[in-house]
Amino acid sequence: MGMKLYCFGESGHSYKAALALELAGCDWAPVFVDFFARETRSDAYRADINIMGEVPVLVDGDLTLTQSGRIQAYIAEITGQHGGVTDAEKGEVLRWTLWDNSKFSTSIGITRFLMNFIPEAKRPQQVIEFNQARLKASYKILNAALEGRDFLVGEAITHADMTCCGYLYYPEPFGFDRSAWPNIDRWLTNISSTPGWKAPYDLMPGSPADRT
Repeated sequence: MGMKLYCFGESGHSYKAALALELAGCDWAPVFVDFFARETRSDAYRADINIMGEVPVLVDGDLTLTQSGRIQAYIAEITGQHGGVTDAEKGEVLRWTLWDNSKFSTSIGITRFLMNFIPEAKRPQQVIEFNQARLKASYKILNAALEGRDFLVGEAITHADMTCCGYLYYPEPFGFDRSAWPNIDRWLTNISSTPGWKAPYDLMPGSPADRT
């Protein structure tokens, strides 16, 4: 029996885990979680799937893992792929995962949600602009790190790339213009050119189009 990933298409953190599974050639299947119907907030979901009330959740036999970074690390452990080759590279993959989860994806996820998934009249413009200003500093960091490099760590794609790119392929606006960041733009093209790559809504069930 293959692995199951509880996820939904709009979730950038789910996309990181789904992309990691796909590019590693794992036997897995998505399990749709209806976030917009408040499934993750239900008592049943918290009791049976994830006490934290979040996605993604990876189930591999008797093992259940939550948090995208932990799931990515597990995939690297069991497949030997994309986790870095040397100890130094493995440390760099971890460093970028921690940076992404604390400084990058969280801010993008909040900003994208506020700009696209709540009624326009309720969108807090000052909060959106504050987050976008913070994100501009993160784009500068990422763009500079990719100067003269095809990928963030080593010579090939790793989980460092898969975590940091998680939200950047989504079509909904959140203040990111990839053409303004040439190194990021080139890097995203490198990732999407990797055999097996799929865009978020092609890899996981659920999209805004399903709710219109």
